[in-house]
Amino acid sequence: MNEYKVLLLGTSLTEYILSGIMSVNGKKGLHMDRNSYYGGESSSITPLEDLYKRFKIRGVPLPSMGRGRDWNVGLIPKFLMVSGQLVKMLLYTEVSCYLVFKVTEGSFVYKGRKIYKVLSIEAEALASSLMGLLWQDIAKAHTFFFFLNDFLLYYVSHHTVHPRIPM
Repeated sequence: MNEYKVLLLGTSLTEYILSGIMSVNGKKGLHMDRNSYYGGESSSITPLEDLYKRFKIRGVPLPSMGRGRDWNVGLIPKFLMVSGQLVKMLLYTEVSCYLVFKVTEGSFVYKGRKIYKVLSIEAEALASSLMGLLWQDIAKAHTFFFFLNDFLLYYVSHHTVHPRIPM
């Protein structure tokens, strides 16, 4: 352990960014993970047999699926929406050499045998069936409170307010 300055438990994105920062500052780190694969919850699992074990699927993959090592299944999409400080940190640690920066037209999610566009603006959230009734009620209340605030600001700026009425 004397040769390492930092011990990192886990191999997810957070630990890799920390490792990159330590590395560019001359510190050697050791990664340790309890899983038999790298990447934590954002990893990809190969071969297919390991995916069956991970999710406790009974049996083995069907022969029609081919060789297990030909599969590489991501646990989550490798899509990172970043700006500002995170981009600066990725560039500083030089992990940007391993990343591809692209603009995307949209992102989608599969739920209940249907494909939905990932909500990115308030109007989409209010119109989507992905959001529950509670969320839609909260969004309506949010809109109402902004209206009320604008009304009070207008009223105070255009009318004389009685000293006993708190504003």
